[in-house]
Amino acid sequence: MTIKTNLAVQIKGKGIRIVFPESMDVRVLGAAIRLKKDDVLEPIMIGEVDAVHALAKENGWDATSLTIVDPAKYDKFEEMVASFVERRKGKATEDQAKTMLQNANYFGTMLTYMGEADGMVSGAIHSTGDTVRPALQIIKTKPGVSRTSGVFLMIRGDERYMFADCAININPDAQALGEIAVETAKTAEMFGIDPKVAMLSFSTKGSAASEEVAKVAEATKIAQELAPDYQIDGELQFDAAFVESVAKQKAPDSDVAGHANVFVFPEIQSGNIGYKIAQRFGGFEAIGPILQGLNKPISDLSRGCSEDDVYMLSIITAAQFMFDKK
Repeated sequence: MTIKTNLAVQIKGKGIRIVFPESMDVRVLGAAIRLKKDDVLEPIMIGEVDAVHALAKENGWDATSLTIVDPAKYDKFEEMVASFVERRKGKATEDQAKTMLQNANYFGTMLTYMGEADGMVSGAIHSTGDTVRPALQIIKTKPGVSRTSGVFLMIRGDERYMFADCAININPDAQALGEIAVETAKTAEMFGIDPKVAMLSFSTKGSAASEEVAKVAEATKIAQELAPDYQIDGELQFDAAFVESVAKQKAPDSDVAGHANVFVFPEIQSGNIGYKIAQRFGGFEAIGPILQGLNKPISDLSRGCSEDDVYMLSIITAAQFMFDKK
């Protein structure tokens, strides 16, 4: 059973509501119609009703079963404005709130915050910043987590690995890196991966000395203290983390070295480069970025996404909501 099928089975029929701010994108609309038809989740489309129905008709689809919310006609708009002003704690006036909530991403994020939706998927026509900014301002991060992060699920055949952070934090400090490791381990469990977390560096257990190495070593200690029940070790070079014969030479006392399946990169450059090398050279499918660490799941699509990508990330978003409720 594929990951997509497995997750879809788990969330199917549970009525999990995912909001889509980009209803006029044909990839998003097509995926939403499929998700509804398959009874996987309940899509909430943001847009003008007649326009969404017209786009569906142009493509030979029937969108009449979809819930479509037009911000200009939303009957709880004043309640939303008041909630937004309260949430921003003096950083937005009522008039500013009314203007900002005409933006589909802010509107969708507020629907999620107010409990009218369980999560949001955006990014097909918006930048990562346009998707993440409202989430950080309104949804905010979980207690004990200082920032959100972006993880990729890497799949090739039966192989499954997690790479983080490859999308959000440019150069996280040791505290943030430790938090990212713990949140990525939790995300791995959602996909049926028993996490063995490697904190990556160009050094293994003190084989090199630098500020960069010291940061990863400190982040490892922080992660271990935050989540003592998880297997987390570092600092490790990638070969020591992944290849058992190398691990025996470089880190013989490590339970993670040689067996790692969750890889935490020291900063975004190496993370972004690393997942793309695995994708292009290694033939791995890269699913993500999956945003983690937020109080409610908000997912960021690539602007080059396909309809299938939207379908898959929507399932993951719904699954995040379900697992967070446990």
